[in-house]
Amino acid sequence: MDRRYSVALTGLAALWAAATPAVSDGHDIGLTYGPRPAYLIDQMSDGALKSTLQACLGQTPTRTDFSIGHRGAPLMFPEHTVQSNIAAAQMGAGILECDVTFTADKELVCRHAQDDLHTTTNILVSDLADKCTTGFTPATADAGATAECRASDITLAEFRTLTPKMDAADRTAATPDAYQGGTAGFRTDLYAANTDLMTHAESINLFRSLGVKFTPELKSPVVDMPFDGFSQQDYAQKLIDEYKAAGVPASDVWPQSFDLDDVLYWIEAEPEFGAQAVYLMDEYNADGYSPMDPATWPNTMAELKGMGVNYIAPPLWMLVTLEDGRIVPSTLATEARAADLDIITWTLERSGPLDDGGGWYFQSIAEATDNDGVTFELLHVLAQDVGVAGVFSDWPATVTYYANCMGLR
Repeated sequence: MDRRYSVALTGLAALWAAATPAVSDGHDIGLTYGPRPAYLIDQMSDGALKSTLQACLGQTPTRTDFSIGHRGAPLMFPEHTVQSNIAAAQMGAGILECDVTFTADKELVCRHAQDDLHTTTNILVSDLADKCTTGFTPATADAGATAECRASDITLAEFRTLTPKMDAADRTAATPDAYQGGTAGFRTDLYAANTDLMTHAESINLFRSLGVKFTPELKSPVVDMPFDGFSQQDYAQKLIDEYKAAGVPASDVWPQSFDLDDVLYWIEAEPEFGAQAVYLMDEYNADGYSPMDPATWPNTMAELKGMGVNYIAPPLWMLVTLEDGRIVPSTLATEARAADLDIITWTLERSGPLDDGGGWYFQSIAEATDNDGVTFELLHVLAQDVGVAGVFSDWPATVTYYANCMGLR
């Protein structure tokens, strides 16, 4: 194991050692829920679900593929870092994510977007600031501070010199140093120090050492493709090639993309990997789209299945609606199941406190979202009524707890 990973594993194991229950899973770390699941259960309205979840307090955690670490555990750790992913694995996530983009020398790295370095790293206060697509512009009376720094602005060697931070920016900033702030109040900078960025290949090695599976997302380029001779298909193929080079079986990999053409490419060019390729649904961006009205969909669920797609991944709110104040499956969810599509969804615990409707991820059930306990109520409907195969979370312990309590693996 890379010494960098070994040191991080040892340090984070100590960090979580005080939380119970915990048990070794045979991969150098102990599994633990920490305090959050119990806190969320306490917020729930009294009822059968709350009683069932309370009865599982004190259970021994086990790893589950139902629990997917979304960029690791970015509720408290800088996303896509070694430490964020180790924390997610310690919370029992059976699958971890590396969002994949590329550098100027066409090397694959873990970043949520090709153009996020100005909010996720210290690039603006480093010697690489001059390489950014758009340098720092201070806030004025009429506009917030801006910058744009892309992974494709720098080489892999330069990328490795950057320091990760929580994904945030202070839009009122007058200086690059001040711009480094802005972390949301429900997150924290407490665990941001001494964290490590990763290449995609390094994420494969780390995840394998943790005993978990893989769900890389091919991010949409913000540069014109082909990029210096690097085509979109080259990009999609290189992602798969790095798993093949590492000897990872296709059955352990769920490659994802918002671009249906990428998914169809994998289905055609790499059918073993394509069988588990995940179409991330962003139809919500289209004018007039509604998950309750098939007439507004660019493709029916049956049409997607006919193209060879086996997995779809809509955001949480597209899979549910309210009926007499109760959370129930949406039309999209019902038709996806009828078409024999497996469903994964995103992203739980990304919204912050839920006492005001839950924001974007809870928009279809906002009227019923008035406390943090709704997290488990929604999760229960997704698991039992929608029948999702897995749930991305910014704090995987919650999903792991639910899955373990309900006997999901």
